[in-house]
Amino acid sequence: MSGPEGGVVSGPGAGPGDGTTAPPTGFQSAPAGFEVRPVLGIGEVRPGDDLAALITTAAPWLADGDILVVTSKIVSKSEGQLVDVPLEEPAREAARQTVLRAETSRVVARRGGTQIVQTHHGFVLASAGIDASNVEPTRLVLLPKDPDASARWLRDEFRERFDLRVAVVVTDTMGRPWRMGLTDVAIGAAGIDAMTDYRGVLDPYGNELQLTQMAVVDELAAAADLVKGKTGQVPVAVVRGLPIRPDGHGTGAAALIRGADADLFSLGTAEAVAKGLRAAADIRDTPAIAFPELPPHVLPAHVLPAHVLPAALAPAPVTAAGLTTDAGGAADRALLVWAPGGDLRRAVEAGMEVQRIRAGLAADGVASAWVGVDQVDLSGVDVPEGGMPLGVLVVGRGSLPSL
Repeated sequence: MSGPEGGVVSGPGAGPGDGTTAPPTGFQSAPAGFEVRPVLGIGEVRPGDDLAALITTAAPWLADGDILVVTSKIVSKSEGQLVDVPLEEPAREAARQTVLRAETSRVVARRGGTQIVQTHHGFVLASAGIDASNVEPTRLVLLPKDPDASARWLRDEFRERFDLRVAVVVTDTMGRPWRMGLTDVAIGAAGIDAMTDYRGVLDPYGNELQLTQMAVVDELAAAADLVKGKTGQVPVAVVRGLPIRPDGHGTGAAALIRGADADLFSLGTAEAVAKGLRAAADIRDTPAIAFPELPPHVLPAHVLPAHVLPAALAPAPVTAAGLTTDAGGAADRALLVWAPGGDLRRAVEAGMEVQRIRAGLAADGVASAWVGVDQVDLSGVDVPEGGMPLGVLVVGRGSLPSL
């Protein structure tokens, strides 16, 4: 393997199955091998440049079936995705922040001057992919507006103008959670499936694969970057020896974006904590909490750890109509909340403690509800002398906040 000066990176093919099931989608058979070749001599790309012509001129050896892996920066430059900024600070940084806000759909994490954000495309990366490298000092390069559309356009250009049946992968450099270092990944693709889906395929030991979906275009992006590099002005590489789609563009790299419903790490730690704290300060009861009409049950207050309760939440048994055993026989957990009569400060403290308890329960996925004294029958309940009941905290009933 050698570098961008003209080397080729090669690798053997490998297959997961034993032939007893249908091959996975994407690559339909194990390739015998592949090679990665740099495209040299493209030079500086400017707005309005004919990118397809620049590539074919620099690589007259292109052939049907090749996969062109194209750095997003030259796609952005040709499409005019550039922003002029001042050269001197602090005006330059102020302009960059303005651009960053415009390119950001939400902030995922922020540490000092570093911001990990989600772009309007759905990508999560540092500084919305805004780049100040390999461009004039007075300009910033943005990501292509629609990288999949750019890949499709390039593929069509090669077919219609140069009679070449190729696939196109548009790449950008990103970090990875829990991993140091950067790698190139695909942000646009055409003519090749974004993923190879092995779910349902048996491994050599007869185990059915359940979750294995390989991000093929990301693997191609990383392999191509081995010959493109970051400083050698080699923005395009060609992967040869792997199959492409015979027709149609495919789903594009957008298929790799993990939706919010499947994202277990949608925020940085500090941002998630802050969101939780804000939600905890606004836990609301549903308008009406329906408790089954069953005989009253006497519930001990010590179901919650006594050490977390201030004096105003001293244990006291609760007999309340509707606070009953459920069908499984386990009692609803209830706690009578009271404060010294006429002591407004202690009453407020008790309310704050209830809120903190509910926030902790909600964080553990346990529902709770606040039942006012006018909603329960507290006759026969022993309240400490001079105490005034404020309400009953019910654990295991009610609604959870959306954190």
